[in-house]
Amino acid sequence: MTDPDSSTTDVGFTSAFDLVEGRRAGDFTSVELVSTLLHRIQTIDDCDGGLQSVLAISTDLMQQAQACDLRVATGSLHGIPVLVKDNVQAIGLPGTAGSLALAGRTVVEDAEIVSRLRAAGAIIMGSTNLSEWANIRSGRSTSGWSAVGGLTANPWNYLHSAGGSSSGSGAAVAAGLIPFAIGTETDGSIVCPASLNGVVGIKPTIGSVSTAGVVPVSLSQDVPGPLARSVEDAAMLLEVLTGQTGLVDLCNNDEPLKIGVVRSWITGHDGSNKLFEATLAKLIDAGIELVEITVPEMPEQAGDDEGTVLFHELLEDLSEYLSKRAGSGVKSLAEVVEFNQQNSESELSHFGQEYFDLALTTGGRNSEYKSARERNLDWAINQVLSPALADVDVLVGIPYAPAWISTLGNGDDFSNASWMTHAPAIAGWPLGSLPMGLVDGLPVGIGVAARANDEKGLIRAMAIIERVIDLNDFRPSFIR
Repeated sequence: MTDPDSSTTDVGFTSAFDLVEGRRAGDFTSVELVSTLLHRIQTIDDCDGGLQSVLAISTDLMQQAQACDLRVATGSLHGIPVLVKDNVQAIGLPGTAGSLALAGRTVVEDAEIVSRLRAAGAIIMGSTNLSEWANIRSGRSTSGWSAVGGLTANPWNYLHSAGGSSSGSGAAVAAGLIPFAIGTETDGSIVCPASLNGVVGIKPTIGSVSTAGVVPVSLSQDVPGPLARSVEDAAMLLEVLTGQTGLVDLCNNDEPLKIGVVRSWITGHDGSNKLFEATLAKLIDAGIELVEITVPEMPEQAGDDEGTVLFHELLEDLSEYLSKRAGSGVKSLAEVVEFNQQNSESELSHFGQEYFDLALTTGGRNSEYKSARERNLDWAINQVLSPALADVDVLVGIPYAPAWISTLGNGDDFSNASWMTHAPAIAGWPLGSLPMGLVDGLPVGIGVAARANDEKGLIRAMAIIERVIDLNDFRPSFIR
């Protein structure tokens, strides 16, 4: 199928970098740009059988655009629209984390990253749908579904998953509804939708991007990050989020690169693995040094420990956030559980809340938690990442196979995924994904892992790999 809104295709798939240049040159106004993208959202997303990637449009959208047109362009993103995941507070948007328990609870303060975006001149266009509560409610949850936003579709094939939990951010960027968007990740929640929707996603180092004003899962693993259609656009957004400079310039750096290939990080999907091997061959042909890296397989204990950490932190961190959020409504995880029980027809019709129930029994950051966290960090840092990165610039693997068919009530099919996201998530080290190509008509991403606080090295490596892969005009098929 061709683009459902061909009249706006060219603008929709213009890079953020070119939009910034065009806006500064006076080729268009912010009102014109926002109006075009709003038409695109209404035609492709907010319609019968649409993608349902955009949960809400900012109540003051046109006022923001008009104000940009009246000001001299100073910020790096002046007049350029961005979408934020709906677990990020922004005045004029719901900030529900996809839950009806937070619907109607007016946001009165911007998250720190939204303040950064506004200071850079960006227009907060709206918020994106997500896996409700960032996919931490149930082991049978369906990525991309929330009681507030419904089920987000994958723009390559609407029957397939958009991944999660930053489902709407990945799908909206892939569909050309917005040049870039903000997602959040605890473990895989940026990298998964980036891979499944065929865009670039970056999970930065924990602590490098503020989580103030973001609905939490785990303060030790949560971090916001960019989703975009190119590494350069992702770097532009990441500069604003982190306050770090020079990331965009590194997208044109061709200094020698040494890549570690981790074959423990391949999928259970033959087509994806063959594409990965073909990509490695391209890198070798381009003169890039590849080194085979052996890491121990992920033990069951590591996964169990990560779960223990997340559930213990969820009890404390989400309750702390809710207790301080303005307005009336749920003030703790226990009250969320009660709300869901009282509104089971809308909230629990597809899957339950057994993870919430489990978190309530943990007791928070106690001795069990501390032991699990220590073992987890030792495994992720001392046994996996530090040894693997000792003599190379970055590591590569395949985090996910192509998108599975979405089945509400039956959970997600991660059976073919690798365990690539887990060690960086636990350690809090940076991880990115960029598209390698298509398998059976669906995108597959190559994952790139780097050392803690080495976003510069990650961006440089991802940009070099992107140039070698050279997918050019990589646009979704919009198959319904």
